[in-house]
Formats: sequence, C-alpha cells, structure tokens
Amino acid sequence: MKKSKQAYIDEAEHALLHTYNRFPIVLDHGEGVYLYDLDGKKYLDFAAGIAVFALGYHYPGYDEAVKNQVDKLIHTSNLFYSVPVAEAAEKLKKASGMDRVFFTNSGTEAIEGAIKSARKYAWLKDGKHDHEIIAMKHSFHGRSMGALSVTGNEHYQEPFKPMIGGVKFAEYNDLDSVRALVNEKTCAIILETLQGEGGVYVAEEAFIKGLRQLCDENDILLICDEIQCGMGRTGSMFCYQNYNICPDIVTVAKALGCGVPIGAFLCTEKAASLTPGDHGTTYGGNPLVCAAASKVLDIFEQDHIVEHVQEVGTYLYEELEKLTAETDKIVAHRGMGLIQGIELNEAPGTVIQKAQEKGLIVISAGNNVIRFVPPLIIQKEHVDKMIAILKQCIE
Repeated sequence: MKKSKQAYIDEAEHALLHTYNRFPIVLDHGEGVYLYDLDGKKYLDFAAGIAVFALGYHYPGYDEAVKNQVDKLIHTSNLFYSVPVAEAAEKLKKASGMDRVFFTNSGTEAIEGAIKSARKYAWLKDGKHDHEIIAMKHSFHGRSMGALSVTGNEHYQEPFKPMIGGVKFAEYNDLDSVRALVNEKTCAIILETLQGEGGVYVAEEAFIKGLRQLCDENDILLICDEIQCGMGRTGSMFCYQNYNICPDIVTVAKALGCGVPIGAFLCTEKAASLTPGDHGTTYGGNPLVCAAASKVLDIFEQDHIVEHVQEVGTYLYEELEKLTAETDKIVAHRGMGLIQGIELNEAPGTVIQKAQEKGLIVISAGNNVIRFVPPLIIQKEHVDKMIAILKQCIE
C-alpha cells in the first residue's frame, strides 16, 4: 500500500540524522528538465540536484550506458584495471588539459587529494612539514576536515575546531591580499574559479592571471576547485579555460557523473607527487561510475553542450538583468553561463517557498542570494517560464 507524502517525511525525520532542513517535497521521478513529486505535481528544475544533473533526467544514451555496465561489472577495486576507468580518464584529460587523474567518490574527497598532493609536492622539495596553503574568504570546498580547513567561512568551521594548520585566508578578487600572505612556506593557493556557495562571485581576469603568475614566480601550486563551476557550466568545459590559464591541480565532481557518486582531482605531471601508499580509495573510479562519466563526456562533445550553454546562458543573463532593473528587491545580479545568482534585499527563503508552490525549484547561496544552476540542456522557453514565476514570487 502506497504511503502518504507526510508518512514518508515523518519516517525520514525519525530515521535520518538531522543535518539538512529539507523542503516538504517527496520527489518521485524526473523527465528532461522537470521533476515530479509523489502526488504528480510538476516542477521546473533550476537547481539540478545542486548543479549535478547537467543533462537533465533520462538524457538519451545515459541511462543505457549505466544499465549496461550494471549488467557487466560494478566494482573491482583499484587493484585491477577496467575499460571504463581507462576511457573516462583519457577523456577527462583531453577535456581539461591535465596529465593525471585520480577518481574519488565526491568533491570533498577530491579536495582532500588536492591538499595532500600540494603538501607532498612541497615536502619533496625541502623535507619540511611547516608548509602553508592560501585559501579565499567566503569560499566553500566541502565538509571533511581538510576541505573544511580551506573553507573561508567561520560558520562552517566553528563547532569542529581546531582545523588542520597552516591555512591562511585572502580576499577573493584582491591579488594584493594574496601576495601579502605568500612566503617561503607557501605550497599552494586554492580557490573556486567561480565562488558558488558563497554567493555566486565571478573571478576577475586580472585576479586569475595574477595568481597564475604569482605561483609561477614562487613555485607554488595553483589549485582550482571546479566541483560546481566545471563541466561546461560557465560556457567552457572548465571555468579556468575562460581565462586562458592552466592550474596545477583541478577538482571536479557533481556533473562529472550526472547523478552517480564520482569526483576527481586532476593534475599536471609537475604536480603528480602522490605515489603508491600515499593515497587510495576503495570505491573511487569503479567501473559503474566511470562508465557514467565516460558517457557524459561523450555526450558533451557529440551534442555540443558547451556551445548550448553559451547561447542559453547569455539569454538567462539578459533576462535576469531585465528583472533586476524592474524591482528594487534585487540589489545585484552576477554569474556566467548557467551558474548565476540574484542578491535580494532580504533572506530568500520566502521567495524559494513561493516558487515551489508555483512549480519552480531554485536554491539559495550565501545569505541572501537565489542561485540558478539548472540542467545545461534548458531552452530559452524554460528561462521565460522561470522568469515569469520568479517575478510573481518576488512581487
């Protein structure tokens, strides 16, 4: 017998650790860029599972690739090779311009690997254990202890201190504030190439290029966190490609697998410091998730997903600019491609709730920003529908 929506909510609240304030919606299935709840209500999805479902729901060829791999082999451990891991790694190298790939289960784990790579790189040079990492204020890199330690937000850190040592925080888009922290102990500079969780802040070109030059001059590794802004979301396969620079280490997850739990950190040959015994994962890079990632990378190339993002992302930007000009309740609009945000003059919770009632899913970022990270396959008609609903909710 099918239970009621409220019965499932009550059951989950009784069983799950309460680390999320979930919306009172029980989602049942998806199709294209729409989600449906248990009662059959239809929602236009402008959140994509927090920037995960880049291809929407049931994109042609994706489900089949995953199902076919389930029938063949799901897991082997990294003591053996598999066809999907080899193919996914090679395609990811080509898309990113990096030399080496380490597959993880999540973005947070990718950050952990990036931190370890940078510290060992410095240790190999001088054998010392006092190296420092420069991170950015208002950043978000994950919730494990290492990732949390380079997250520039006291709210996330406070209950879990002390953090790992040797981390200093600079101002995003302020090159002088970074330069002031650099010393002979600095082994890496880490930043989101576009800050997502902190409020959707776009890096200035002079800042990114200045960081690259600063790292080159001091033999420091540049780590770009592209867990949210990578995989085509900004109109380039990776956000740093918009600036014509190449980092030493890149982290990626979310849209890499379009729903299956996979992440990765990628590095240049220079930064490939980890050797057998330094790092590992039981599930990371197993045949199932790599088959999914391999298919995602194929689809991106064959169906020109990035070019589509450039077109529709420009349209979304123009329409949000118009909306911003029409109301004094929006104090700023920023972003690029299909990761954009509007800053309200109040907390966005009421607007988000009203949007859900009208069949639109959007999420927040920072304290007062509504974030738009829809599936990358949305069309202009979906933007028009979203704008119409959002306008009603804001007014």
